[in-house]
Amino acid sequence: MVFSSFTFLFAFFPLILVIYFFPPFRKREVRNGILLLFSLAFYSFGGWRLMPVIFLSIVINYICGRLSDREQKDSIRKVAVAGAIICNLLLLFVFKYLGFLTENLHQLFPGIPVKELVLPIGISFYTFQGLSYVIDVFRGEVRAERNLLRIALYIALFPQLVAGPIVRYTTIAGELRNRKESWENFEQGVIRFLFGLAKKVLLANSFAQIADSIFAQTSDQLSTSAAWLGIAAYTLQIYFDFSGYSDMAIGLGRIFGFHFLENFNYPYVAISIKDFWRRWHISLSTWFRDYVYIPLGGNRGSKGKHLRNLLIVWGLTGFWHGAAWTYLLWGIYYAVLLIGERYIWGKILEKLPKIVQHVYALFFILIGWLIFRAVDINQLFTFLTILCGAAGTGVWDHQTTYFLLEFRWEWIFGVIASLPLKQYIQRFIDKNEHQLIGDFLVNWGKPFFALILGGLSVLSLTSTGYNPFIYFQF
Repeated sequence: MVFSSFTFLFAFFPLILVIYFFPPFRKREVRNGILLLFSLAFYSFGGWRLMPVIFLSIVINYICGRLSDREQKDSIRKVAVAGAIICNLLLLFVFKYLGFLTENLHQLFPGIPVKELVLPIGISFYTFQGLSYVIDVFRGEVRAERNLLRIALYIALFPQLVAGPIVRYTTIAGELRNRKESWENFEQGVIRFLFGLAKKVLLANSFAQIADSIFAQTSDQLSTSAAWLGIAAYTLQIYFDFSGYSDMAIGLGRIFGFHFLENFNYPYVAISIKDFWRRWHISLSTWFRDYVYIPLGGNRGSKGKHLRNLLIVWGLTGFWHGAAWTYLLWGIYYAVLLIGERYIWGKILEKLPKIVQHVYALFFILIGWLIFRAVDINQLFTFLTILCGAAGTGVWDHQTTYFLLEFRWEWIFGVIASLPLKQYIQRFIDKNEHQLIGDFLVNWGKPFFALILGGLSVLSLTSTGYNPFIYFQF
């Protein structure tokens, strides 16, 4: 089940709202229990046979968290945190990477059988959340939670379970015990959810049709312009899909009194690759920074150690996204770019006009998404040759014209929506001379616009039925 499905919108979500806010269920532990039951039910839609995996994750992190607390002996704490790291990563390896490993070994040694296991949806997200909890307890940044229900709710909470953002226990620890549900939170949460739904349904799904069509073609069917258009479409698809889901998750959390941190900050206005990764999937980049990069030594020490740390972190970042060589290559690609900005061309780049910096960043972001989207290495290099002009159908063809004209409004609104217009509108509202207009926009314009977008999203789902889910590999 996904947030943009009819099952969620018209069955699951209304039902949990009715039960959760039922007046007799005001006690915190009761509402936490309701949320947990519905979260587990939500997860079961991805395959009830995989429920033991998330149960095991909950139990492991609860026990290891208790044993990692400061009140325990140092020897016990060290064993507990090591056990949590090993167990969580082992779960992730078995279900996500064992098949990939055996498949590659099978190519070298045909006698080795290939292990095919169903990937539990969201396993990369909730294993990372469990890891961060135990590590933070070990570091003394938070006390171990003694209530198993709260840990279970933290790991299984349905808004961010399958697509993030990666929520740290320190962010919502207080709200698990004592949070405030209010009409203001409910209203803001619904608005945020509807904007996210529109991103996913009206924009991401439209660009997905273009990208899927172009990437499904062979080299003799593609022109140079069509290949570039396919990459541009996927660039917008993955942004509106992922940021849309993050918006929906943040909105749903707000409805139930949780305040999740932002996960995107208009990444396509970046002026460098470093700037891009400060804006894209913030919860993941900060997770690797705090739990891998800094413990390895960060940028301290020699240049060689710094290069090593960057390659390790970005290799792991790439592999986290999926069990394929293209994902690993994607991670190494960004490591090389970040190393280049740090030690080679970064100072030159800073002296160039902002528009040049932006074009530079956008070009390498587009190539990065090609690496990420490619089915395999062969398709990657085929696309790269076509992008350089070695195309069987020439520079321009009729399908380029078709995708530009047929989806012209999606292209226009997609580009506009990827820009920080919200910030400019807010500055306009904040001006005293426009107080009346600002109040109208905030109090009436934004909710009205959100409802319109929500209605259009439902109509789109009804008319097309095309609603791809790109997070199965996560």
